[in-house]
Amino acid sequence: MTEQNDFSTGSIPRHILTLAIPMTLAQLVQIAYNLVDRIYIGHMEGTSSMALTGLGLTFPIVTVIMAFTNLFGTGGAPLFSIARGRQNEEAEHRYMENTFLMLCISSVAITLLCYGFMKPVLYLFGASDESYPYAAEYLRVYLLGTPFVMISTGMNGFINAQGFGKTGMFTILFGAVANIILDPIFIFGFNMGIAGAAIATVISQLLSAVWVMLFLTGRRALCRLRIRRARLHGGTVWEIARLGVAGFIMQASNGAVQIAANNTLGSFGGDIYIGVMTVLNSVREVVLLPMQGLSNAAQPVIGYNLGARKHDRIREAIRFITPISVVYAALCWLLIFLFPEPIMAMFNSDPELLQKGAPAMHIFFFGFFMMAFHSIGQCVFVGLGKSRQAVCFSLLRKIVVVVPLTLLLPRIGGLGVSGVFLAEPISNFVSGIACFATMLWTVRRLGKTDGE
Repeated sequence: MTEQNDFSTGSIPRHILTLAIPMTLAQLVQIAYNLVDRIYIGHMEGTSSMALTGLGLTFPIVTVIMAFTNLFGTGGAPLFSIARGRQNEEAEHRYMENTFLMLCISSVAITLLCYGFMKPVLYLFGASDESYPYAAEYLRVYLLGTPFVMISTGMNGFINAQGFGKTGMFTILFGAVANIILDPIFIFGFNMGIAGAAIATVISQLLSAVWVMLFLTGRRALCRLRIRRARLHGGTVWEIARLGVAGFIMQASNGAVQIAANNTLGSFGGDIYIGVMTVLNSVREVVLLPMQGLSNAAQPVIGYNLGARKHDRIREAIRFITPISVVYAALCWLLIFLFPEPIMAMFNSDPELLQKGAPAMHIFFFGFFMMAFHSIGQCVFVGLGKSRQAVCFSLLRKIVVVVPLTLLLPRIGGLGVSGVFLAEPISNFVSGIACFATMLWTVRRLGKTDGE
């Protein structure tokens, strides 16, 4: 099994695809937790638009939870891959155990803080007196599953990093299936509405966490999680957080964008446009999945070959994933341009929301293929352990470009709500070009100091 998961030999495309297919399915299952909630809530009779708006208001808090998951999960797993490439078993255990401990500690702290400041935070994020009850009703239940979602998502990377892509997919498959089954039962069968969606999600997250823990502590894992022997090590936590801060900023900056967008849309267009943005973000999550799955699958392969000092194989991996990602993103853009209303109708049945959402979708997804270049660049930086570059381009995309434009464009030339949606494609072009070009320059220099 160890030889089978040696990424320094064999076909690079085969290694990446072997991981990419199950990892993409696993990510699809992962976002299914929230997507299924949005789909069912978006079709609730009589209150679908306002309930969907309330759900959208919780996104920044959910994003903060995922940001801390990324801080430790996407920091620990690449370092674990590099340690595997160097055949350093002690380091493998250290990275895995410290990641697990920090996920547990931070999940409890986040849950307590969110319960303590829920109302002022939701109003800060753009809630109105009409939409707040829906947001609070969902969040009060959803927060109970914070430890489950952080452990299942954050530790799943250690399964994939050991080459068990299919097992990584099953980490959350059972939970997602449960969510799909339980959502209509709690929402419609028990007539619990938006709170029922949250209950189904928490149960699903629990199942996912149980599965990942059973595998990582079981005999099949190449490197087992030793919970009883786990001890916090300051230097290791710092290493993990330093690399994972890129993933943290990517998620936290998404939260900043959502806050800016919700407040601006509420001011210029009302609650209905917060619902529109909720749908657009849902569509983007779905279409990004294959592209992110391919990039995420390349990360352990790149990290392993960095540790094994096989730099040509890193370049081969980049040459493989780039054209596939760009062509895929361009095809998605074409489909969204041609069929905006049918795509949005999967998430909501309100005629007014669909009417206002179609032109917004055309603007929001313009030039979507440029997002592929940003995604590939970030994937390579994280795989190489280049935290500084990864952080830089995460900040550039969201904080430097999107947030200021979201606040400014609606006030320029009468753009109004269109200005909010226009900020996204501008950021795709700016960050895509800058991130990919810098990544190419970085990769070109690999091995030069070693006399390669």
